[in-house]
Formats: sequence, C-alpha cells, structure tokens
Amino acid sequence: MDRHGLICRSIWENPHMTQREIGQKLMLSLGTVNNLIKECMALGYVEQENGKAYSLTEQGTEFLNTYRVDGAVVLAAGFGSRFVPLTFEMPKGLLEVFGERMVERQIRQLQEAGIRDITVVVGYLKEKFEYLIDKYQVKLLYNPEYSCKNTLATVYHARELFKGRNVYLLSSDNWLRENMYHAHECGAWYSLSHAGGDTSEWCVSFNKKGRITGVEVGGRDCWYMYGPAYFSREFSERFFPVLERYYELPGTEQLYWEHVYMEILNGDWERRLRHGRVSLPEGWEAPVMYANCQPEGQVYEFENLEELRKFDPRYQTHSDSKAMELVSRVLGVPESDIQNIKCLKSGMTNKSFLFDAGGVSYICRVPGPGTEMLINRRQEADVYGVVADLDITERLLYLDPETGYKIAKYYDGARNGDPRNPEDISKCMGLLRRFHQSGLAVGHDFNIRERIMFYENLCLNHGGIPFEDYREIRGRMWELMDWLDGLGRPKVLAHIDSNFDNFLMLPDGRAKLIDWEYAGMCDPLMDLAMCSIYSYYNIEETETLMEAYLDREPEELERTVVFASMALGGFLWSLWAVYKSSQGDEFGEYTLIMYRYAKDCSRIVQKNLQKL
Repeated sequence: MDRHGLICRSIWENPHMTQREIGQKLMLSLGTVNNLIKECMALGYVEQENGKAYSLTEQGTEFLNTYRVDGAVVLAAGFGSRFVPLTFEMPKGLLEVFGERMVERQIRQLQEAGIRDITVVVGYLKEKFEYLIDKYQVKLLYNPEYSCKNTLATVYHARELFKGRNVYLLSSDNWLRENMYHAHECGAWYSLSHAGGDTSEWCVSFNKKGRITGVEVGGRDCWYMYGPAYFSREFSERFFPVLERYYELPGTEQLYWEHVYMEILNGDWERRLRHGRVSLPEGWEAPVMYANCQPEGQVYEFENLEELRKFDPRYQTHSDSKAMELVSRVLGVPESDIQNIKCLKSGMTNKSFLFDAGGVSYICRVPGPGTEMLINRRQEADVYGVVADLDITERLLYLDPETGYKIAKYYDGARNGDPRNPEDISKCMGLLRRFHQSGLAVGHDFNIRERIMFYENLCLNHGGIPFEDYREIRGRMWELMDWLDGLGRPKVLAHIDSNFDNFLMLPDGRAKLIDWEYAGMCDPLMDLAMCSIYSYYNIEETETLMEAYLDREPEELERTVVFASMALGGFLWSLWAVYKSSQGDEFGEYTLIMYRYAKDCSRIVQKNLQKL
C-alpha cells in the first residue's frame, strides 16, 4: 500500500485535518504520519503555508490521480438460500435494512465518493434490479451461470470491467455503517474484521506493512475477510490470468473468487493448473493485496434472517414476505416465533422451506412464478380432500386453492425414497398399488394429449421448439396416444408425479406420498411410467419396477402400455422443460433425457406391437 498516496489522499479529502486526525483515520502512529508528510513535502507532493492547512501541489495532484478509482462492480447474481423465504420473492441485496435497500445504500455511498461507473452483475430475479438503471444510472451485467456456479464464475463474466482499471468489488448484500469508499485508492485491499475466539471465517495473515501473506479457512483471535474488496489495475493484471484458467478447469464450478487468491498465496494454484495442463504467461508475478482492517460494527454480512432480526427489529414482526405473513396468520403466531428456517427445496415447479413454530416443525410450499397458469390448484385441493382419509399423504394444515401456497407438518427423521434401494421400491410400489385400488375418484382427468398440446402451444408462442426431428417424433406420439385410447383401459385416481422424491420413508417403516399437483383420473400404469422416467431407469430397472407394483411378472400388453406411457411422459416433460427454459429456468440435461425417453421407448413399443 503506497503510504505517500494515503497521505496525499487524506490531505486532498480534508486539508484541515491535523496529523493526529490523519493518523487515527489511517491507523498509523503520529510519528509515522509526521515522517510521511515530511517525505511527501520533500517529493514535492505536499506544501504548508504559515504552519496552517496542508495542500497538494500540482505535482502531488498528478501523483494522486494515478490512484483514481475508475468504477465499481457489485455482485448480485446469487439466490441467497440461507435467507429463504424472503429470497423466494426478492434478491437478498434488495432487502431493506432500516428502510434502505442494502444494494442502494452501497450505490449511494459509492456515488458520494465520486464513483459513477457502477455495474451490478445480476442473475437470480434479474428483473428486480432493472429499476436501478434509471434511479442511479448504473449498468446491469447478466451472469448466465448464476444458478450452477459460484462467484468465481460471476467475476469471470465481469472480467473485462477490471482489466486496465481500478475497480471496487462489492457484494450487494453487505451493509456498511460508514462510507469507506474513496475517489482514490492506493493499492489493492480486502476489508477485514476481527474475531475474538474461534471462527470458521476466512482468516488472514499479513505483515507489518499490511501486505496479505496468507488466507486459511478457520482460526482464532484473528482478522478475517469480511466485506468489499478493491482491485487495482496492477492486481487485476496479475490476478485475472489465473482466475481465467481456473474458470476453464473442471471442478472449480463451486469456488469463490477468493479461492483463487487463497491458492495463489499458499501455492496450490501451481498444482491445480499443472493438473489441468494449463500455464501462465511468461514473467507472471503473484498479485499483491493489502489488509484493510475495519472497526467493529462497520461491515455486516447477514448470514440469515435471525441475524437480520437482531440488527433491524422490524424483521421480528414484519418481513414483507408473503410466505412469512401467511405462516404467521395460519398458525396464529408472530413472525418472531417462526424460527430455524431452512431452504428445503428450490425445485422445478415449487420452492419450499422448513421452519419451527411452537416446538413443531412445518414445511411451507411456495409456488414458482407462472405455475398458476400451468397447474390447476383447485383440482389439486380436490385431490387432497379425497385422499385425506386414506392416510397416505402429508399432514396438511393449509392449502390455498387459488395461489397454491401450502403448509404441512414435517415428518422428523423422514427421508426421500431411493430409486436404487430394492426395499424402498417394494414399499413405495405397495403404497401406490393400495392407492390405485382404493376406489377414490375426482371429477377431472389427467389427459396427456391435452397436456402435450398445451405445452406445445406454449413453446411455439415463446421461442419455438428446438428439436430438429420434432415433427417426426410428434407423429409417433400421436400414434401412441391413438393406440392407448383404443384400448379403453380403466381409469383410477393416479398421482402422475410419482417420483421417489415424492415418497417419504418414515422412521417407523411407513411410506407417504406427497405433492399431488398433477393428480387426476388416468390409467394407473401411467404412474409407473412417470416413476421410471423420473428415476432415469433403463429397460431392466423398469421391468423390476413393474414387477414390484404388480407383485407378479407383467403381461406383454401391460409392459407395452408402460413403455408407451414412458414415451409420452418423456415427450411431455421435454416440452415442459423447453418452455421453462424460455422463461429463464434451465434444467441442464433433463430436457435431453426426457426427449430421449420419447424416442427410445416409442421404438420399443413399435417392436412390441408387432408381437401383440
């Protein structure tokens, strides 16, 4: 850290500061400040007239301008799973603390320091940040990998904003008590806070000049990384060649950008790059970063809602979360009694969280955006009403047939069914068979032809269908549906979404079947088909599943009906995934796997029909 630059910056910001005040601000001794000012005067940077205020000379101003900050990058792409259910509805950085959104507070502090070139890197609920463009004249940069990679990838996508420039790197969910930004910075730094006692934070060692010499996770009575960082152009020139190579290596997807810096300091970067068979430019030198030690209470990174409640009392009674307000109303407790909140699921259709209230554990389901168009919640409520007396599903407390919000008691010690565990398969198929034989009925069908046509139209109206051979495969699906319709098979109340994640295995040996969003009257073998493709089963595993359900070897017609239903199910869910992708959701290889079931299983059916 250039101490002459720090002295010049202090004088530029306030020429009336005394040496003692400069020392307190820079955490330097009075003697050190006195010597530094003398050195700056000898270099022609600083002058003092008649023993009064210090001022920068023209030469000093030119020197200080080499440290001028060019801009800031604010990381705001992540989901914030430890802040559910608030982050189901709002990105963490847009949550308010004492009536001011955290990201807005930092933008305002940057602008007060003269920093105008500000870019917010967005991903999750990116549209929520759009208003910042007009309100603060910031720019937005989209990170397409926000849902599957960590901040290493986020910084990688913003890398061009750092090269050849002096740039702050911030997290949108930090809260800074005092403005710690400046128009000039005299070396790369990371904000540090002090921990008394044991900590699991990223602990930092540094030398007498403040240069960081090591970082390790966990420590005792130490300074740790906490808050914003600053990348000088010199730091970025050395750091980004390593980060870019890390990004290209497999196994780095869940790394923070700080992992790269830590491994540079401890030497692990050489092993990693050598293993990945990549190298750095000749003459590369390790980047230098300094400790920027902050006083207690200056920087806050709220880990969860409980921490925020302690800091801002408003969150004890009112969190501005629809889900929290609903739970409070249904259970008749204040929001402060809703505790131990954990993200339980952020799935393809819904999100859910686990919480405690009054010593009892519950699950709240929050419908995903747009699901009101895809799922008939009133029909779902009808199914729950019909199956309630059968005692095979969750202990439901509340279900809104309009919105789809659901609250149920949590089964302590329960786990999801395992599609590779023979005992689980037997138990789950036995429950499914008993359910199908119960004689329960509702007034609506699950009509796969209608559902396929529905999603097909959605896809065609939202970017099209990308499969090259779609027309051919579509023709096969219609032939299968015509054949199945011609069989006139009986219908029962079927679950449709009968994947093993929806079977709960209880500690007392019982099994439960939950989440009835798609349930309706249908051929019972459709549940076997859906269970098979959800489990990514091959032909042999599907045969085993059929035997477990039927408690005998399947007949050839039954086997063919299952494979035909698997083809149609794969076709349906591939269209579903294509549509969801057009809405900004991405499910990786799921789309390809489902479409492959449509093609492979339809071929099996064609061969079987020649034998029947």
